[in-house]
Amino acid sequence: MPRRATAVLVATGALTALTLAAAGAPAAPRGPAIGGCTVFPATNAWNRDVSHDPVDSRSGAYIRSIDSHGNRFLHADFGGGGHYGIPYGVVPRTQARVPIRFTDYGDESDPGPYPIPPTARVEEGSDRHVLIAQRGTCRIFELYNAHRSGRGWAASSGAVFDMRSNRLRHEGWTSADAAGLSILAGLARYDEVRGGAIRHALRFTVSETQRGYIHPATHLASSRTDPNLPPMGLRLRLKASYPVGRFHGEARTILAALKRYGMIVADNGSDWFITGASDRRWNDEDLDQLKRVPGGAFEVVRSGRIRHGSG
Repeated sequence: MPRRATAVLVATGALTALTLAAAGAPAAPRGPAIGGCTVFPATNAWNRDVSHDPVDSRSGAYIRSIDSHGNRFLHADFGGGGHYGIPYGVVPRTQARVPIRFTDYGDESDPGPYPIPPTARVEEGSDRHVLIAQRGTCRIFELYNAHRSGRGWAASSGAVFDMRSNRLRHEGWTSADAAGLSILAGLARYDEVRGGAIRHALRFTVSETQRGYIHPATHLASSRTDPNLPPMGLRLRLKASYPVGRFHGEARTILAALKRYGMIVADNGSDWFITGASDRRWNDEDLDQLKRVPGGAFEVVRSGRIRHGSG
């Protein structure tokens, strides 16, 4: 799978929130949280409401391009009794840091040591992602193609994200994801869905991308120059007109999030596959409803210029 580089973004809105509260305005919904930490500021691209953003002028061409490879319907790439999806763990501030040896993209990776325990769950399949959030420091540590090595881990690439910051990775840098984004930030998590709302964009894959990326992505993973192919970081949303009343349960909550926050192209993979955390509590029958949602129900949000730096 082509690889890497990453992203995320800027200031909290504490003063504004206090002003609105004083004026009697309703409190804004609480953002996503893991390990007692908010997953990036409210102003971060992952957490931004894009339901009223303008449609990209190339929206139709992008959607037709994604649809042209066979699969034309949404698919939840998680479930299966916890065997599908990407696992993550939460460790305390006191978790021992261990050496990390990078085998492929060390020049674009954040150096170790990382607080990843030897028992950390590894994603099943070829990508072998390891995702760890640390309490207290409010940092995310992510590895791609991870294997135990001595006292620590070996991985093709790795990235560290400060959940309190909107700072992007260096231009042209990968992460544990092809687009250079945080993987954990874009996962659908069961506890969010059970709570009734996902308050951030979701990560999804397409089979072909162009040689470019849009912030918050910082890395490209293709040599193709076809302008109709989606760049890394492209953001789509479910059309406001798409009826979701016939859906229920977990699928309904996910579709509501896709209308409000959308989904971001993060890697090359199967078309229209959205990513979630591995969790045995997912209801596969419920999630299968998403397979009835066609690609044509989405539109591309205008979210920034395409950058054609090195990948």
